[in-house]
Amino acid sequence: MAYWGRYVSVAERRAKALKEVDKLRKKGVRIQPVQISGRALARSFWGKGWCEHLESFSDYSNRLPRGRTYARNGSVCHLEIKDGLVKAMVSGSSLYQIEVKIMPLADTTWKDVKKLCGGQIGSMLELLQGKLSKEVMSVVSDRRHGLFPQPREIQLSCSCPDWATMCKHVAAVLYGVGNRLDDEPELLFLLRGVNPEELISAELSFADGVGEELPDEQLETIFGIDLDFEFVQEQSTEVDNFETGDAVATLRKRLGLSVREFAVRLGYTPATVYRWESSPKLNLRQSAREALERLARKRA
Repeated sequence: MAYWGRYVSVAERRAKALKEVDKLRKKGVRIQPVQISGRALARSFWGKGWCEHLESFSDYSNRLPRGRTYARNGSVCHLEIKDGLVKAMVSGSSLYQIEVKIMPLADTTWKDVKKLCGGQIGSMLELLQGKLSKEVMSVVSDRRHGLFPQPREIQLSCSCPDWATMCKHVAAVLYGVGNRLDDEPELLFLLRGVNPEELISAELSFADGVGEELPDEQLETIFGIDLDFEFVQEQSTEVDNFETGDAVATLRKRLGLSVREFAVRLGYTPATVYRWESSPKLNLRQSAREALERLARKRA
């Protein structure tokens, strides 16, 4: 007699996975879920560019669709991007562990990209927001010689029993990376092992101050904003909702930290903090907001 096991709903599987994730969170693991609102998996130049690039290869275009639903419905419970590595957890029949290893960008390719973009990118903010000329956009997103990886430069693995190299859990994670690049485009450069500051025009480069907080007047030049630090100092010491860049700058200065030190405390890159502080309005992911609130509570 055939035995048909008890059907387990998606909601039940999700609840079980979230319990496991909560255990990890209580152990101090900074959980970074992929949260997609609406139908678009990615909306920015870098996020859409990542997804469209992978879909342009026949092997991937046939398999990636398996992960779209998983990415959209919140199955990617955690996604962390490090140097050349993506580590993630995806909710399925179990909570599966995924690793995506990406080779560093070849030195010759990086040199060519820098040469072709030379003098055409004025600021880090312009680069990260994807506000580039058509010429520069075509260079950095070139299918063969741009910043996005080739399939041969990507190694995929998942703990699920699916024999396919790209199972639906891995596919969901790849779309999750595209979504993450919407908010943190600098992570693409981290994945490829290159420094985005090297693409900035020499006269606006960070080269003279690597590892240090930039002077106020240089920040104003780079980001095209006026930093009124007297106003910042007068802000309330209450825990802020962090809906503006000024709120982030206020907290950092109350803590007496440089941008780099502040970024380390939060677990983000200095480029991310610069971008936050230069934005009039912020729509931070929950994990970023929680990290800021933890620092604010410690100060209080």
